[in-house]
Amino acid sequence: MASCGDPKPSPGIDDPSKVKFAKGADVSWVTQMERDGVKFYNSQGVEMECMTLLKSLGMNSIRLRVWVNPVGGWNGKDDLLVKAKRAKALGMRLMIDFHYSDSWADPGKQNKPAAWADLPFKELKGALVAHTIEILEALKGEGIFPEWVQVGNETSDGMLWPDGRASVNMKGYTELHNAGYRAVKEVFPEAKVILHLAGGDNSPHYNWLLDGMAPYSAQYDIIGMSLYPEPNNWQYVNEACLENMKALIKKYDKDIMICEVGMRWDQPEICKGFIIDLIDKALEKSDDRCLGVFYWEPEGFVNWSHYTKAAFDNGGRPTVALDAFRD
Repeated sequence: MASCGDPKPSPGIDDPSKVKFAKGADVSWVTQMERDGVKFYNSQGVEMECMTLLKSLGMNSIRLRVWVNPVGGWNGKDDLLVKAKRAKALGMRLMIDFHYSDSWADPGKQNKPAAWADLPFKELKGALVAHTIEILEALKGEGIFPEWVQVGNETSDGMLWPDGRASVNMKGYTELHNAGYRAVKEVFPEAKVILHLAGGDNSPHYNWLLDGMAPYSAQYDIIGMSLYPEPNNWQYVNEACLENMKALIKKYDKDIMICEVGMRWDQPEICKGFIIDLIDKALEKSDDRCLGVFYWEPEGFVNWSHYTKAAFDNGGRPTVALDAFRD
């Protein structure tokens, strides 16, 4: 990756051209889990650091979320740097996921950070830009060069509500998104900016949002998707996602990234089949324009996180679902 005209390699990758399809995971919980005394083990029961373990299973990429002023500091700048340095040391490719919130942002909630709550629109846009640049400059200062940056997380109805709620103010949302895009490019001109939506099988919604943003000159490099089927419908969901992917590539001439996938942790064999099918068909049907698949969050096993779509068991070992990422 290049930074401000000074060519630099991607983190830990000698020749990025040799690494094509991204196989990865969001592991943003990992430092908090370690603080709580959680340990991770391979299938033979050998204790391993989490990212090292995922790399041994065939993953080459890490995704990390960023919150603005989070309680406890988790997913804030300092916590992000700890994890990003670890990923770099392992030669993992890196995706940064800006939520533009103090906590979770997703299709059901896109809450402004408390410090931004009362800002007029122009100042809100400025705060978004300043935050984006601050985080990315901190990474750059550590010699870390992300390949991909999400401007917002699952922004199916925009972000920073109500100012940027797409169903109410598509122009406002697009202006906020474009401000984030320009901020990313200011620090990392070669990083690819992702516009990330939920429900990768929901073609009408993708067309509604992207068509709605188009008159305001939306700027993005990659269309990001999430995909969370159930064990009894994954074949249908995969096919719908793949058809949506092909149509979006043709219509918008953009690459695709599957930024999040997951399935119930207690159905690992079915989950493995789902991911293998998705990866194989994405490679086959996208003319190399599907760039990768990331699991969300495999290490956050249910007894710690209460998240039922992780891919580790309660003993801290990966389930067979993650064998889908092996070469």
